Amino acid sequence: MKNFFRLYVIFFIFFIFVLSGCNSYLGQDKVQKVGMLVENSINDQTWGNKGYKGLIEIKDEFDVDVYFKENVKTQQEVNRAVEEFSNQGVNLIFGHSNIYGKMFESISDAYPDIHFVYFNGGYYNTNLTSLNFSSHAMGFFGGMVAGEMTESNQVGIIAAFEWQPEIEGFYEGVNYSNPEAKVRMNFVNDWDNQERARMMFNQMNQRGVDVFYPAGDSFSVHVIDQAKQADKYVIGFVSDQLYLGQNTVLTSTVQHVDKLYLLAAKKFNEGDLSGGVFTFDFDDGVISMGEFSPEVPESLKEKLDEAVQAYIDTGLLPNESN
Repeated sequence: MKNFFRLYVIFFIFFIFVLSGCNSYLGQDKVQKVGMLVENSINDQTWGNKGYKGLIEIKDEFDVDVYFKENVKTQQEVNRAVEEFSNQGVNLIFGHSNIYGKMFESISDAYPDIHFVYFNGGYYNTNLTSLNFSSHAMGFFGGMVAGEMTESNQVGIIAAFEWQPEIEGFYEGVNYSNPEAKVRMNFVNDWDNQERARMMFNQMNQRGVDVFYPAGDSFSVHVIDQAKQADKYVIGFVSDQLYLGQNTVLTSTVQHVDKLYLLAAKKFNEGDLSGGVFTFDFDDGVISMGEFSPEVPESLKEKLDEAVQAYIDTGLLPNESN
């Protein structure tokens, strides 16, 4: 009898252990807690802020705790933050920059119960996903507007880095809509160096540039302020920046980062977020053009709307379809 009772207790403990293990396994793909690492700040009014809004949308949608850490730039800082998130029960982590791809890839095997997501890179594995914006087209349409609206035939790009896909797109868009226009470009080589961006604006302004594309994070807002004071035009970047000056910001090239955050979280919650590299564009609803300034003629608005719709329908930009 004692042996039977002892076997019963052992079996009961084993059953509870297996059941709890199964529950843990079955629930590991559900959103529990979510973390976000930001290379710079969530208060930049562009890229970082859009990521924070996405994190809050996840919090509201799933009623879960969310955490974020700013100014995380090194492997050591990432390791420390991920370990802290793991101890807090986080099972979905967003790295809000392409710098996190390699860093996440190097540690993801050590955290099989966490799914890592980052943006605009090529690293991936079973629990690491890269979400990429197809930014060339949005740059093209922004360039179309700039080419049509310049009076001096001088358009200026102040970008963070030369490799940004929207830069080539913008150049092509200007050239398509106004072959006579000259496109000047300069690179800050930093997402947030406001002083360097201001200097570049002043140099271009003196050379007669009257439409600017500040393709960076926090410095784009400061370039818009300078353009407003100088009575020049701007194409906004990442966010719909018309609110910064409706007579200055002609339109914006918008990446709906917050929507992509929520989409990724929903897929994860449904067990459908796989490791890999995935690209999103206008037809996915995560890239769009912003509202138009009253300075933009109705004919140009209609022309751009038709061009965007044709791109969604065919996948071809105006210079490709012709």
